[in-house]
Amino acid sequence: MRRPRGEPGSRAPRPTEGATCAGPGESCFPSDGPLMCALEQERRFRLPPKPPPPLPSILRGGQRLEAALSCPRFQRRPQQHLIRSLAEARPEELTPHVMVLLAQHLARHRLREPQLLEAIAHFLVVQEAQLNSKVVQKLVLPFGRLNYVPLEQQFMPCLERILAREAGVAPLATVNILMSLCQLQCLPFQALHFVFSPGFINHISGTPHALIVRRYLSLLDTAVELELPGYRGARPRRQQVPIFPQPLTTDRARCKYSHKDIVAEGLRQLLGEEKYRQDLTVPPGYSTDFLLCVSSCGSVLPVRAQDPFLPYPPRSCPHATRDPAQRVVLMLRERWHFCRDGRVLLGSRALRERHLGLMGYQLLPLPFEELESQRGLPQLKSYLRQKLQALGLRWGPEGG
Repeated sequence: MRRPRGEPGSRAPRPTEGATCAGPGESCFPSDGPLMCALEQERRFRLPPKPPPPLPSILRGGQRLEAALSCPRFQRRPQQHLIRSLAEARPEELTPHVMVLLAQHLARHRLREPQLLEAIAHFLVVQEAQLNSKVVQKLVLPFGRLNYVPLEQQFMPCLERILAREAGVAPLATVNILMSLCQLQCLPFQALHFVFSPGFINHISGTPHALIVRRYLSLLDTAVELELPGYRGARPRRQQVPIFPQPLTTDRARCKYSHKDIVAEGLRQLLGEEKYRQDLTVPPGYSTDFLLCVSSCGSVLPVRAQDPFLPYPPRSCPHATRDPAQRVVLMLRERWHFCRDGRVLLGSRALRERHLGLMGYQLLPLPFEELESQRGLPQLKSYLRQKLQALGLRWGPEGG
């Protein structure tokens, strides 16, 4: 007669396959059960991450350069490794793909390394016939962003020939190249005549990138107005749109590291809320950190009682009515507004400050080193007072 399960003398059930057998007084859990999986995941999480595999020693020159630039952890490697790999590369190993990776790396990490930038400029000149404008826009990007004019004498003539050859093929690439040259104050007249022409504007209308091209054309038109008085040609007046309708991406991403809030509080306590405007965008579309209106005798005026904008385009007639109030713009120069490990402003920042100055605004830069050295709000207020007084500004008691 079969014994019922669970009675004395019956055999204990075998552990399931893969179960973890415990000792006396302990339980057995399946190895694929939720508890064991959670414990294993926690164990792996606590282990230190594996270091990146070293670059194979058999790679040489261009191959090693490409492998290094393709490594996601490469940004921590020293620049000298890039320079050495580039120097060891044979000319045939420096392909457009490798040089584009190098250009993107320099631009992304704000590395203003002359040897590497000169190598890109030389490659562009030597390979001119084989490069189209979509590749050229990526090779030229770091020069404008890093505010670096190469020593290569054929750099600009080469770009002018490429633009003349490719301008009608890739409109967005064409204006991207011109934007980089605009930051370097090296705009070619012939290319401007082309992109400002009604035919080019009609060609880009209705395309997915029409808005960004019109924005770039507006900025190029501003550069022509302020920096190229000798230009005589078409102007895209009816295509004008705000140049920068919102803060730059880097400023939005790093807002929690910015000194803007504490400077705003310092100005509020020092001058009063009615004596300055924050984050005001002035025509034709440049943002300002802080703007003050100052009378001819140096008194800080209530901004809301004044027109904070200077006329644009600037009045060129000497007999035109001159507004006696001066507009002073306080410009925060944060750490990420500069090329890495240097004191050179990025091209976009230098362009904005240059144009604001040409429009008639008086600029008061506030460098990050000086702002970081202030210990607390009282010291910052004293610093701002000294800066404003150095410009000849006067005001009453704090808040008045």
